[in-house]
Amino acid sequence: MSDNTTAARATGSWRLVVYSGIGIVMFFVPVTVGDRSAIPLDHLVTLLQAALGPALPYVIWLIIAAGTVLPFVTGAWRRSRVSLVFSLLNVVGLVVASLVVLDVGPDLVMADDRAPFLFNAVAVNVGLLVPVGAVFLAMLVGYGLMEFVGVLLQRVMRPVWRVPGRSAVDAAASFVGSYSLGLLITDRVYQSGRYTGREAAIIAIGFSTVSVTFMVVIANTLDLMGIWLTYFFLTFFVTYAVTAVLVRVPPLSRIPDEPFPGSTPQPEEEVTGNRLGHAWGEARRALRAAPSLPRNVWVNFVDGVRMSTAILPSIMSVGTLGLVVAHSTPVFDLLAYVFVPFTWVVGLSDPMLAAKAVSVGVAEVFLPATVAAGSEDLVLRLVIGVVSVSSIVFFSALVPCVLATRIPLTVGQLVVIWFQRVVLSILVAGPLAYLLVGL
Repeated sequence: MSDNTTAARATGSWRLVVYSGIGIVMFFVPVTVGDRSAIPLDHLVTLLQAALGPALPYVIWLIIAAGTVLPFVTGAWRRSRVSLVFSLLNVVGLVVASLVVLDVGPDLVMADDRAPFLFNAVAVNVGLLVPVGAVFLAMLVGYGLMEFVGVLLQRVMRPVWRVPGRSAVDAAASFVGSYSLGLLITDRVYQSGRYTGREAAIIAIGFSTVSVTFMVVIANTLDLMGIWLTYFFLTFFVTYAVTAVLVRVPPLSRIPDEPFPGSTPQPEEEVTGNRLGHAWGEARRALRAAPSLPRNVWVNFVDGVRMSTAILPSIMSVGTLGLVVAHSTPVFDLLAYVFVPFTWVVGLSDPMLAAKAVSVGVAEVFLPATVAAGSEDLVLRLVIGVVSVSSIVFFSALVPCVLATRIPLTVGQLVVIWFQRVVLSILVAGPLAYLLVGL
């Protein structure tokens, strides 16, 4: 028996190829089923929704109920004022979810574009996607792929975005897949000591989007499917370009660059010389430390369930509040005036309409598309479609998702980052949209 065969068996090198391959397929390879193209994970969640049938709303309600009760049972509500506030908001979220399941309540909350929309379009999807995705997440990040890719892309990720090369897999999953899955990956890797707090925050906010499938929904609403590839790649470029700027300014630049408390730091070693050989060596070291697949899947699944219980009540409370404010008060009309100078300077045909559209994005990511959908200006619609995704921070889902993790970001920091991302995204996307549409 050769030395190479012995080494391969010792480390279980086949696991890198097989398990990581399954993870890549589930997260990154679009498959067409019927007339719908999506990643296999999305199809799997759709099948699960169909299998649950009429029981689905009650399953989601039980997850929300569990997330509401747990902080009071464990005493987590006592940790801080923020914990207390969100624990109380969870109670509100449970009440709102109960109204949706029972189909009762005032129009202020129960209008189709408010609590029912959040429950059926967001909570149901996130509630199943996170635990199911966590199973395949164990394969994607647990068996050497992050370490292998990290060494190869170290020269790009570190100087441009100030994150380790291993975050390339995480960044791709965050952009192509759901922000909830991206945050699950980031939180898991941060707690394992492979990211610092600053790196985790950059990845969580800098690379997360609403998933390619939801981008299709936005594109359809804004009548952009005729230029889908232009829209997709412009959004990709703007998202990453804005992140490259914001990692160098507060608040992201001032987040402590320290590992998760209590974890064993595993900083990425600077590689010189034979990069491919070193990548393989790092992957083998990760394989030697990797747990068995059943144990890894179980641990990740439990984390996914825990994250779902933490996220869903906040989605129903904070999200509903944001949508009510957006639809029933002039708050966002006033906020729009802050963005008018930026929408005007890039030459959009209706600066006020564009400003109103981007301002409501902090409540719900889909709202900018509904505001700008009636515009006849293709460039304006394209810019709004890009900014709604690139700005990414919104209170109906992503903010509760981030706060449910251990990633060191506060509500105040998230609001500042949202403003920064909106402004920079307008300034970058505007000129490029005119250039691309004119080609």
